Amino acid sequence: MARTLVITGGSRGIGAATAKLAARQGYAVCIGYRSDTPSAQDVVNAIQAAGGEAIAVQVDVAKEEEVIALFDTAERTLGPIAGLVNNAAIIASHGRVEDITLERLQRMFAVNAIGPFLCSREAVRRMSTRRGGAGGAIVNVSSSSAQMGSANEYVDYAATKGALESMTIGLAKEVAREGIRVNGVRPGHIYTEMHASGGEPGRVDRLKDTIPMGRGGQPEEVAEAIVWLLSDKASFATGGFLNVNGGK
Repeated sequence: MARTLVITGGSRGIGAATAKLAARQGYAVCIGYRSDTPSAQDVVNAIQAAGGEAIAVQVDVAKEEEVIALFDTAERTLGPIAGLVNNAAIIASHGRVEDITLERLQRMFAVNAIGPFLCSREAVRRMSTRRGGAGGAIVNVSSSSAQMGSANEYVDYAATKGALESMTIGLAKEVAREGIRVNGVRPGHIYTEMHASGGEPGRVDRLKDTIPMGRGGQPEEVAEAIVWLLSDKASFATGGFLNVNGGK
């Protein structure tokens, strides 16, 4: 039986690239997505066309009942959960802290911090050897902004990623003797559709000269790091972060 991997935010960008790569590595993939059904189905179709196994499940990771349903569906349809990639996240338009509304802040933290917490909880409940599971791995997709702060652009987004990193470290220590490894990746300026959500689709090109390598990254480059952290090749790695940022 294939190992089942749950990937949130799997319909585009880094999530889609990770789903396709993981499927090629033998995972049965459950793609969680918020609203873009055609794109999610395109990823599923691509995986299946290549001989892999995948399903797509619509989910708002900020809603507990939907997160539980996501994991129940994945387990029932594909088999025992062996891994989780917390990739789903939102961003908003550039703004200074004094202009950020409570509504924006609450939604940002609900999706980017509480969502991964809920997903990790459900994964641990199923994977922990203390609870009868077979172990597994969790990879949290953070951001270089967690360290840089994103001043004058989106400090709120950066703060949610800081929270995600704290959870990564704490959870890694909590479940280290229960067969579960927990790590994170910090993508830098990557060519994904997410920048359009922040009102600047050309952001990577604008900033690429500030990157030591002189270019933006591709989703597939981040996916390689994620899938390595999921794999047994990273068997002694937990509580750490891989920077995938071209040196910035």
